[in-house]
Amino acid sequence: MSVQVETLEKNMAKLTIEVPADKLEEALQEAYLKQKNKISLPGFRKGKVPRNMIEKMYGPEIFFEDAANQLIRENYGTAADESGVDIVSRPTIDITQIEKGKPFIFTAEVAVKPEVALGKYKGITVTKIDVSVTDEEVEAAVDKERNNNARTITVEDRSIQEGDTAVIDYEGFVDGEAFDGGKGENHSLEIGSHSFIDTFEEQLIGRNSGDETEVHVTFPEEYHAQELAGRPAVFKVKIHEIRAKELPEADDEFAQDVSEFDTLAEYKEDIRKKLAEEKEASARRTKEDEAVRKIVDDASMEIPDAMIETQVETMIDEFAQRITQQGLSFEQYMQFSGVTIDKMKEQVRPDAVSRIKSSLVLEKIAEEEKIEATEEDINAEIQRIADAYGMETDKITEIMGDAERESMKKDLAVQKAVEFVMDNVKERAKPKRKENNQ
Repeated sequence: MSVQVETLEKNMAKLTIEVPADKLEEALQEAYLKQKNKISLPGFRKGKVPRNMIEKMYGPEIFFEDAANQLIRENYGTAADESGVDIVSRPTIDITQIEKGKPFIFTAEVAVKPEVALGKYKGITVTKIDVSVTDEEVEAAVDKERNNNARTITVEDRSIQEGDTAVIDYEGFVDGEAFDGGKGENHSLEIGSHSFIDTFEEQLIGRNSGDETEVHVTFPEEYHAQELAGRPAVFKVKIHEIRAKELPEADDEFAQDVSEFDTLAEYKEDIRKKLAEEKEASARRTKEDEAVRKIVDDASMEIPDAMIETQVETMIDEFAQRITQQGLSFEQYMQFSGVTIDKMKEQVRPDAVSRIKSSLVLEKIAEEEKIEATEEDINAEIQRIADAYGMETDKITEIMGDAERESMKKDLAVQKAVEFVMDNVKERAKPKRKENNQ
């Protein structure tokens, strides 16, 4: 195999890859062996037709597609490595020669990692973020935990209030006719959850157990059932029961139940500490984003469309994997959401461009500052992964190939470049709004 590289405009390159004729013959023979059991000719048992007879009957190109796919699959990766080109996109393949007795030749058009001209990246000014924790935030965290530990009681001495759960029967009518899906029995409806349309829930406030009432609503214009969209409806509702949450008192006993602390004061102090840590981590991420964005804006680079398209496809693949983990196929999601693949590509493209630019400038900073990941960094990352998946580090190392290790090394260098940038930032307070004098 041989490979030639042609430099194209806009950070693109074309690899011309030539595979010897004998390798093409081997691939054609393999294609024949895979397909022969599907081919029959008069006078021959199925699977026993000689290759030369098949090629005579259907033409020699009958096995070309399978052979070409095999040769591309086997040779592109090696050719890409030998080319010395820093490829940052999936290839666009074109077959230029496939003929028995001659070398197999194909081209791969690829995007090349663009050069980055950095502007200012040291001493970047970022907005100072207040990370102090207020008493109100601590109390809100305590109340949230009280709410999580609340017990539900049946209320008999009052009417429905916001936050209650009403157990109801309901049936909906449009123009006096019941409609499909508009009926339910013993349904537990949390008032204020906005899980029912329009003002349905609000109209139950003030009603009592045993009441029968009518609720008047209008379906949204974009309602999924087109026959109901935008139409007024009447629901006949019977209220069976009112349930309310009873929160535990915020005292030492509560603190002992929900934490490792003996007193409410100690529990609150721990909450304050954790909220401070969360705020500091969030503030650092926000400042990192601001710093990198400013560095990107001050840098220049020409990103090839193929590189962006590859990043877009990668992001969509990642999203599809997350959807699958939630028990929904990507095809089902597309059907339910009504979003086309082209629309999704359009939506993620700006984020894809942003990711590419951020990665390129940080890699360039690492190069300029001679920032590299050490063996200690790599081992620590392997340990982190092993801990996360409950595996031995030796097993992680064993299943990692050279490409994965090199990718990890590059990612760790980028992380260290971020740390370098943040170690050199300057903070300024967010300017206060000027009051308008009337």
